[in-house]
Amino acid sequence: MVKTGSTCVVTPISETAKAAAVAAAAVVARDIPGRDVVQGRDIDTATQTEGDLDLDDIWNLNDPSSNPKPGSPGALGHYPRPEPGLKKNQARSLDLGVAGDEEEEEEVAAVAPMGPRQNRPDDTPQILEAFKQCRQDSTIIIREGTYQIRQVMNTTDLRNVSIELHGATLVWSADNISYWRQRCFSVTYAGRCTAWLFGGRDVSMRGFGKVLFNGNGQTWIDLAKGEANLNGRPISLTVWRGTNIFIDGITWRMAQFWHTFVAHSQNVTMTNMDMSTWTNSQHKSVNTDGTNTWNSRDVRIANWTVKCGDDCISVKGNSTNIHVSNVTCYESGAMCVGSIGSNSRQPDYVENVLFENIQLNHSSNAAWIKTYPGTGYVRNITFRNIRFSDVNQPIYVTSCIYSYQNCDSSRIPITNVRWENVTGTSRYNVAVGIHCSSGAPCDGFHFEGIDIKPKAGGNAKVLCSNIKNQASSGLQCTGPCPGSHPQQLSGNV
Repeated sequence: MVKTGSTCVVTPISETAKAAAVAAAAVVARDIPGRDVVQGRDIDTATQTEGDLDLDDIWNLNDPSSNPKPGSPGALGHYPRPEPGLKKNQARSLDLGVAGDEEEEEEVAAVAPMGPRQNRPDDTPQILEAFKQCRQDSTIIIREGTYQIRQVMNTTDLRNVSIELHGATLVWSADNISYWRQRCFSVTYAGRCTAWLFGGRDVSMRGFGKVLFNGNGQTWIDLAKGEANLNGRPISLTVWRGTNIFIDGITWRMAQFWHTFVAHSQNVTMTNMDMSTWTNSQHKSVNTDGTNTWNSRDVRIANWTVKCGDDCISVKGNSTNIHVSNVTCYESGAMCVGSIGSNSRQPDYVENVLFENIQLNHSSNAAWIKTYPGTGYVRNITFRNIRFSDVNQPIYVTSCIYSYQNCDSSRIPITNVRWENVTGTSRYNVAVGIHCSSGAPCDGFHFEGIDIKPKAGGNAKVLCSNIKNQASSGLQCTGPCPGSHPQQLSGNV
C-alpha cells in the first residue's frame, strides 16, 4: 500500500512480487563486480554514501508512476522495503532463483514481496492499512489484480471517502472456515454475522462494472448441508451504521451467505450489481439472498441482476422509504417484505416501500409479504410492473410464515398494499394465496392489471381470507385461503 497525499493505492501481493522480480533482474544485471547497473547508471553498493541512490531510488527509476498524482492509478512504488532497523543492504534474503554471491542475494532481497506466508498470501492487512490511513477526505484505489482476503474487515469509520476498484478480484479464503465462523462480526439480526463491516458518512465504492467479489460459496453450501442459518456463516458485505453511502458496479460470485445486508443505515444507494450464487452439489444454496434491509431508511436499489437460492430483495423490520427498481431475478424469492415479527416482544415496522419494473424467472414467489404472529405493522407497500415466467406462487401473503400456526393471533396489521400490472405464468394453478390474521385483518388492498395464467393452461385460483373490503379491492377471490396454505406448492391445488 502506498499513500500519496490524500490517496492510498493498493496493489495485490502477487503483482508486487512480479514487479519485485523485474526490479531484481535489473539489479542483478551488472558489468563490474561489486557494482549495480540500473537504467545505465552505476551504483557502487560498497561505497554508497548519503545522497547516493538508495532502494527507493531504484524503485523510482524502474517505476515511472512512482509519484502518482492524487486520484490517478498509483505506483507499485516503494514496496517492499527492508525490515525496520536493517540497513539498506541488509534486507531479509529471499531466494528468487537468481545465481550470484551472498552480496547479490542481499540486493535481490531488498525488493522481496510482502506477505506473511509465501504459499498463502493475504492482502487483507494492506487493504485495512489503506482504509486506516485514508479514512477521511481521501481516495482509496484498489488496483487491478487478484486479492486474497483471509481475515475479517471492519471499515466503518470513514468520512468523505471515495473507494475505486479498478478491475480487482477479491477472493475470500475457504481453507480457514473455523476462523471465519469464530471471527465474523455480529450484525445482531437473528444471530447472523458478516465478513466485512462497511460504513461511515459520505462514502462511495465504485467497481466500474469490472470488479469481482468471490466468496467461495460452494464450501459454505456444502458445510451447511441445507441448513438455512448455519452459525458463523458470514454475510459477504454489510453496510453498517452508514449515512450517505453509494455502492456501484460490483459483481458477486458464490457468496458465503447473503450477498449484502443494509443495517442501521440511512440514505444508501446500491446500483448496477450482478450477483450469482448457485450449487454444484446435492446441497441447496439456501439463504444466499441478494440483499436484506433492516433498521434502515431511504434505501435505493436499482439495476441489479440476481441469481440466488433465497430472497432476491427482502425488506425486513424497521425499514422505511425503500425503492427497488429495474431488477432481474433468477431462481429466487423475488420481491419480499419480511419476514418480520419473529420476536413478539419487539415490534417490527415496515412502511413506504416501492418495488417496480421487476423481471423474474423460475422463482418461488413474485410479490409477497411474510410475517410471524408478532407485533408491529406493514403499510404503504407497492408492487408495480412485475413480470415473470414459471413462478411457483406469484402473489402470497401470510401472517404465520414457516410454522403455519397461530395464524389468526398475529397483531401485525398489513394495510394499504397495491399490486399493479403483475403479469406472467404460475407454475401451478394458484395465482394468489392470501391469509391475513383474523385478529388484525388486512385493509386497503388494491389490485390492478393482474394477469396470471398457469403455464400448463386452465384457470388460475385466487385464494383469500380476512381481507377487509375485498369486494372493492379489484381482486375476485375464488375460494378461502387457510392459514396452513404454504409459501411454495408442490403441485396443483
